[in-house]
Amino acid sequence: MLRKILIFFILFSFKSLLAEEYFLTLRNDKVNLRQGPSFEYPIKLFYKKKFLPVLVQEKFENFRKIRDHENNTGWIHVSQLSKKKAAIVIDGEAYIFSSNTIFSKPLAISKNGKLLLVKKCKKDWCKISSKNIKGWIKKESLWGLY
Repeated sequence: MLRKILIFFILFSFKSLLAEEYFLTLRNDKVNLRQGPSFEYPIKLFYKKKFLPVLVQEKFENFRKIRDHENNTGWIHVSQLSKKKAAIVIDGEAYIFSSNTIFSKPLAISKNGKLLLVKKCKKDWCKISSKNIKGWIKKESLWGLY
């Protein structure tokens, strides 16, 4: 009996390690979110924002179960996902600075929901770019990064 419990515990722990969540972004301007992991399942909604970050929660063959910043969940084919880093401002308004300190020059204020491309991150700060601005933003203001 103890042996069965031990085997169950090991298998459960191993499954937990494999089920690690990670962020990816949408590869295209139009991506279908499906109700299940196959093209046979109906489309739940369309994403129309390239580089939108999504949290991958599960894998099934060539499909990934994702969750977005608005807590929508569903399945996306792996060909529609990219490893490019991006994040969304979730903290109301967030300041973008010229360097990675609050004592540097503020360059802009980014509004809630703004999509930013992420170049690199250092501890609490990320170097970002948008259409017409490049700078540093506090990591705590962003959704789409670990």
